[in-house]
Amino acid sequence: MIRVEKLHMEYRTDRGEVHAVRGISLDVKQGQFYTLLGPSGCGKTTTLRCVAGLEVPQEGEISIGDDLVFSSRRGISVPPYKRDIGMVFQSYAIWPHMSVFDNVAFPLREAKKRFSRQEVRAKVRQALSLVQLDGLEDRPAPFLSGGQQQRLALARALVKEPRVLLLDEPLSNLDAKLREETRFELRELVKRLAITTLYVTHDQLEALTMSDVVGVMDQGSIIQEAPPREIYQSPRERFVANFIGLSNFLEGRVKKAGQIGEVETSSGSLKCVLPDSVVPGESVVIAIRPEDVTLYADPSAQRENILEGQVEAVIFLGDALECQVAVGSQRIRLKLHPSSTVTRGETIRLELPQPCCRALRG
Repeated sequence: MIRVEKLHMEYRTDRGEVHAVRGISLDVKQGQFYTLLGPSGCGKTTTLRCVAGLEVPQEGEISIGDDLVFSSRRGISVPPYKRDIGMVFQSYAIWPHMSVFDNVAFPLREAKKRFSRQEVRAKVRQALSLVQLDGLEDRPAPFLSGGQQQRLALARALVKEPRVLLLDEPLSNLDAKLREETRFELRELVKRLAITTLYVTHDQLEALTMSDVVGVMDQGSIIQEAPPREIYQSPRERFVANFIGLSNFLEGRVKKAGQIGEVETSSGSLKCVLPDSVVPGESVVIAIRPEDVTLYADPSAQRENILEGQVEAVIFLGDALECQVAVGSQRIRLKLHPSSTVTRGETIRLELPQPCCRALRG
């Protein structure tokens, strides 16, 4: 439904030229919720604005459905109002001098196709009902709460029944509790409508909980593209493992190659999943999530990947106990059940399960 091929976007600034988007290609299928995730300045919003037609890239092609809306090679650049998209901006862009009804009705009144007054009223009420703003038609837009304004912006984007929905960090202005509630509502709404969605965020939790596919961006490129579970559990780059969630990183050299290999670290020899074509002697870094590290309580059992260290810090998080353990010259974080009795200064043994240890090229 949305196809981007070899997209390049450059800006000129006071400090010189900025290559914001570097040859990005992506394919969002019909009804899919696709998220571009990355830090500020990585190019994710620029990519979204190119799809919307708000920016004109230097190179590449963009298709929405069967329509080619941009092609540098063929000299095509369809304006935003002809791209059949709905867009929600980070700031919502609500018109403060209009009522809720008039904000949602605006795209219909300005559309090339003329709608009767009855059609406008029916479509606006349907859109407001979808986002649970029934009965607020006459309220001035500034008198809505932050969450209601976000839903108003969404209703305005949906009222024309666009083929695709573009969302630019729409939850970033909400408080933590409301953001959590709205994540679920928004995900359920777009899935119920089966609307193809391209979503931009720097919030890893939003990306993991809402998306069908996540594209992790850094410095204008997509580093890894996969379903959320694969992105979290099987990162292919250190940047991905570090940006999404918490990870422990242990540097070392490959001692024995293979799909399951062995890496010599300063804390000891560890068996782990190795990347393809890695060779003995090559430098790698082992990544393992804190929740995958466990306490080794049975000294009689013969197990692999056992390390001994001293607890340096214990932090109560409510739903977990986070510990930082000094193992040689390295620090390892682990998350335990909140009822655990680990104390600071205690010497403990850790198990790093081999399937959870993934070696990444350094």
